[in-house]
Amino acid sequence: MRTDMGQIVHLADYRPTDFVLERVDLTFELDPTNTKVDARLIFHRREGVDTSAPLVLDGDELKLSGLLFDQREMPASQYDATPDKLTVRDLPAETPFELTITTYINPEANTTLMGLYRTNGVYCTQCEAEGFRRISYFPDRPDVLAPYTITIIGDKAANPVMLSNGNFLGGAGYDEGRAFAAWFDPHPKPAYLFALVAGDLGVVEDTFETMSGNEVALKIYVEHGKEARAAYAMDALKRSMKWDEERFGREYDLNIFQIVAVSDFNMGAMENKGLNVFNDKYVLADPETATDQDYANIERIIAHEYFHNWTGNRITCRDWFQLCLKEGLTVYRDQEFSSDMRSRAVKRIADVRGLKSEQFPEDAGPLAHPPRPDTYREINNFYTTTIYEKGAEITGMIATVLGRDAFRKGMDLYFERHDGQAVTVEDYVKCFEDASGRDLTQFFRWYIQAGTPLVTASGSYDQAAGTFTLSLEQMTPATPGQPNKEPLHIPLSFALILDNGSIATPASVEGGEVTGEVLHLTERKQTFTFTGISSRPVLSLNRSFSAPINLHLDQTEADLAHIAKHDTDLFSRWQALTDLAMPNLIQATRDGDKATGNPALISALLECAADASLEPAFRAQVLNLPSEADIAREIGSNNDPEAIHAGRKAVLKSIAEAGEDIFTALFDEMKVTGAYSPDAESAGKRSLRNAALMYLTYAEETPARAAEAFGSADNMTDLAQSLTLLAHRFPDASETTAAIASFLTRFDGNPLVIDKWFSIQATIPGADALTRVKELMENPRYNAGNPNRVRSLIGAYAFSNATGFNRADGAGYELLADQILSIDPKNPQLAARILTSMRSFRSLEPGRADKARAALTRIAAAKGLSTDVSDIVGRMLKD
Repeated sequence: MRTDMGQIVHLADYRPTDFVLERVDLTFELDPTNTKVDARLIFHRREGVDTSAPLVLDGDELKLSGLLFDQREMPASQYDATPDKLTVRDLPAETPFELTITTYINPEANTTLMGLYRTNGVYCTQCEAEGFRRISYFPDRPDVLAPYTITIIGDKAANPVMLSNGNFLGGAGYDEGRAFAAWFDPHPKPAYLFALVAGDLGVVEDTFETMSGNEVALKIYVEHGKEARAAYAMDALKRSMKWDEERFGREYDLNIFQIVAVSDFNMGAMENKGLNVFNDKYVLADPETATDQDYANIERIIAHEYFHNWTGNRITCRDWFQLCLKEGLTVYRDQEFSSDMRSRAVKRIADVRGLKSEQFPEDAGPLAHPPRPDTYREINNFYTTTIYEKGAEITGMIATVLGRDAFRKGMDLYFERHDGQAVTVEDYVKCFEDASGRDLTQFFRWYIQAGTPLVTASGSYDQAAGTFTLSLEQMTPATPGQPNKEPLHIPLSFALILDNGSIATPASVEGGEVTGEVLHLTERKQTFTFTGISSRPVLSLNRSFSAPINLHLDQTEADLAHIAKHDTDLFSRWQALTDLAMPNLIQATRDGDKATGNPALISALLECAADASLEPAFRAQVLNLPSEADIAREIGSNNDPEAIHAGRKAVLKSIAEAGEDIFTALFDEMKVTGAYSPDAESAGKRSLRNAALMYLTYAEETPARAAEAFGSADNMTDLAQSLTLLAHRFPDASETTAAIASFLTRFDGNPLVIDKWFSIQATIPGADALTRVKELMENPRYNAGNPNRVRSLIGAYAFSNATGFNRADGAGYELLADQILSIDPKNPQLAARILTSMRSFRSLEPGRADKARAALTRIAAAKGLSTDVSDIVGRMLKD
């Protein structure tokens, strides 16, 4: 199961290790450039394994300093050590034995941010997926579980805080100027969940009483002076712990839970057992520096990493092919948590927007892969939206197919049956089968087939018979390595809305399985007949996005408006308005200067915007028309980003002019007074007010109102949104220049806010963006070694500036290629993830597509590419 040298790894080749790891004792003697690691490992040979089989351990850029066998020096003839492998021969056939492996590593020089590294004076680890092998030779795979004892020795002044997994055993002075701290994690875990943090940090402390009455110490470590900004993260953690007890019956299992926030981190956060390490952008917040979305992200990611304690830690993956088992399931859990904390409908809309903008293009392009792939070259490249978000959708569909009670029984059985194990997706699904008695064999295809299914639907009403007939057909397009697809089990939530706005209750349904309000599409073609329908109904299908599909259903503007007005499912009301808008937006890309908004669309949007019975957050989502990326995805090929941008602007302007009075009223009515709070109601009002402000910039065609909003803003949400509107709508205005300078002066020295400053400018539309980005790269505040800063400038430009990045002359692609080749030697993961911004280059018009291909070809031809980057670019260029 090795991935060294970028070789292809196959699920079919999986087999257990020849040796069972019983226990791990680690001792770290910290030094910025020469940290000593002693790994004491106790093994026994697995029953039935050839007694001549050697023990092979993984390494990555390691140099062996010492090797003891049962506390005696091992003869050199008995082992071979290379930077990526330690092979030990002539080991006992039956009795356990002990190896003590000594390595020295340089945390200060570790720019990959994998393994043990040191940043801003703080030692930190990141071991998922295969980072522990950069610390010591080890069976670095997720199915090797053992309890860990960790001893950390370090300079007492530089490292007053020394943390690791599990419960604290104690600490004291060690020798002159040094101290030690010892930790024990009794729960067997794989190496990817190991964590160590040491440095001089501030701490925020609290406690939580579990449902069994156990008191858990809660600690969040941050840089000194930032403790107050961790208050919301602590509150989110306590709410997460309580919710998981109430919703899933999961109780925390150690006497301490710790979070550490660091500024240099490749991921959002990491769920190491009992010691979560976070990118500080998902911990630190206060009204002056964090937006409502920042608060929501902190709440969600704190919950996600905590929920991993059971779905990922207590029960982990047998191998990395099963990654969606822990990640997709845990995303589902964090989505449910956020839905309960905030607005379920608004959360669902936001999740589906993200799914369609990120995962659907992945499914439709060269990087497509099943949620449970059967091969990979570099596992770091499979931390994708397919694994996470589509994996969550699949678990959501299981809940829809089984119903809430049977789903909970399946989850309870999963926790009971597999606690302390490394398991597969098959094990997970089998729990739901056993708990419900339902055969999920066909449903399992969702895990092993790539691509987004297309469901084509058509309906007809027979007034004389009082019947409505629905014909459905499914197909999944070919994807790399999977030319032929089998029919899926697709659960489609539905409603038949009568002309008076009520929901019909059919007397009977024939043609297939229907449970409650869910149709089960299992054949390629299927027809359902509903009886007892008193008048022609309007079909609302795939309500709440019950299945992650593309749906083709021809409906009139009147039908869509009827759904938008009467459907009891708010998600479907939003989807109907989106479906009403999309043809208008596509046509606008062709009409150019003559483009206008569709009167039916404008009427429906404004009616919704003015409807005070609807929550403000929902109305804000409705007013946020499909993005330029959404339009490009719908068009499919031969996309001209400039035409899409111009057409969308024209439609926005038509809506703005028709609804100017409504938007003016909303801008005034939705102003939130009093002390700032990130609660859902207040955030919803700010969101609707800022949506109204956006439309008013189109109606008034002047920066004055946005400039005034910037000057009077008393929170980061309003401040950042007004600055974005100024920069994106009026980039050359004096008001914009002044606001950008003012923002920098006010927040200079706050890295997370300056990241926003970079991103806002990097995403200003138009060809001038390239010059602007180059100038920002020369700004002394730009740090190419900090992943957050690189993502805020280069990532924002490539992912979120369609016109600026996709310049007709290809210069945007060339800039990205230069950056990828510069970043890759230092941080391959970061380089590979930013490179995926070009995954949809084939959908561009031929001139741009050719230039994008040339830039990718230049990257592919470069010498010394990491496996991370060569894997991504190779798949993107493969015909």
